Parts: sequence; structure tokens; C-alpha cells
Amino acid sequence: MGNPKYKRPLLKLSGEALGPTQGMGIDGERVLSIASTIKSILAIPAELAVVVGGGNFIRGAQLNIPSIQKASADYMGMLATVMNAIALQDTCESVGLETRVLSSLDVPRVAEKWVRRRAIRHMEKGRVVIIAAGTGNPHFTTDTAAAQRAIEIGCDVIIKATKVDGVYDKDPKTNTDAKRFTRLTYQEALEKNLRFMDQTAIALCREHKMPVFVTDMNVPGNIERAIKGEDVGTLIES
Repeated sequence: MGNPKYKRPLLKLSGEALGPTQGMGIDGERVLSIASTIKSILAIPAELAVVVGGGNFIRGAQLNIPSIQKASADYMGMLATVMNAIALQDTCESVGLETRVLSSLDVPRVAEKWVRRRAIRHMEKGRVVIIAAGTGNPHFTTDTAAAQRAIEIGCDVIIKATKVDGVYDKDPKTNTDAKRFTRLTYQEALEKNLRFMDQTAIALCREHKMPVFVTDMNVPGNIERAIKGEDVGTLIES
């Protein structure tokens, strides 16, 4: 099916991508749509890792309960990503894919422990590697986890799947004159304080020259086209 620009992408999904439009939890149709996209990615062909967030259940960074410590809230968020990873795993397997969930927290009943070489081996065998529990440490976002894991396992791009068709200079939902960038450097993204990823993640990608491609996951075929190198969003690189 052609020669893709990126042969080992990492797909970064927010928890909200798996959840209903309103409320919390998991939307089966949305997860099934993601699984179908993942199946299309493997058919390009490409080796694939996926990092999932947990915001459809809880966002530790935003949990404002005085009796719960910040670190504890972050661990709660990591456990939410494990739930999402299990849901995505079963749904991917329902459409004929072979998957492995690797978790940065030890939950041996439902996931393998994160080991870099194990993740690489699974990908080489054509399995979808679903990475849960962020970095396993509090105070780090799943964006930072995506950057760190992509670098560890030798990915050649991070595909940041969002609800908009790229990175803008201002919020396009509230500003009709918002300008979409086709390309940005890491330095420009940091200087302009663009919020498509947290700054720790952007700085990590810059240091290791890991490109990031931001695209609208709600447009059918966008993620596959991004992996093939088509202009369907914003590319951030050196």
C-alpha cells in the first residue's frame, strides 16, 4: 500500500477520545472507531505504539480535593489510563488485531510491566503496543510519557490525535481569525507558548529530534494520511 513516511509511529490519544461527548466513561462506538483506525495503520504497513490518557475518568492534575494529595491524584489518573488501555485492547482484538498492554505501574493481572525491549519485540512481531500509566511517576503528563516512550522504542514520529486540524496561533473555536500553522519548529512552539502539548514534552522532543504531527482524529483517514506524510495538520520538528 505504498511506502509510508513514518514506519514506527506512536499514536497519542487523550482519554476524552475514548469517552462520550458528554459525561464520563467509555463510548463503545468511539473506541471501535479508534480500533478500526489502528487496523488501517497496521495495513499501511507500520509498527504502532499507542499512549492513552485517562481524562474521560479523571484528570489528576485538575482534581482539587484538599484531602487528596497531588501525587495521589496523579496516581489515580494513571490507573484511569489502565482502564482505557484494557478497553482499547479488547476492542482492537475484536477486529482481529493482536495487542499487548504495557503498564508503567505494576498491575500484572491485566497488563505486562513496561520493559523497553519487550515493547520493541512486540512491535516487530506486528502487535499493537498500548502503553498505560504514563511514566509511572506523578507530576508528569501523558504527553510527556508519549515523548519519553517514543524516544525509548525508536519511533520516528508522534501522532497527536486531537479535536482540531492542527496547531493554531489562538483558539479557533473562539477566534474566527485564528491561523493554522502547517509547520513549526520546537523553539517556535515553546516561544509562542502553544498548548498542543505541555512544554516538558515539547522540550524532550526537541532534545531528541522527535517530530510531532498534530491532526484531527475525527476526520476519517487523517491519521493514516499523516503517517504517509500528507499535509493534514501541523508538523513540529527542528
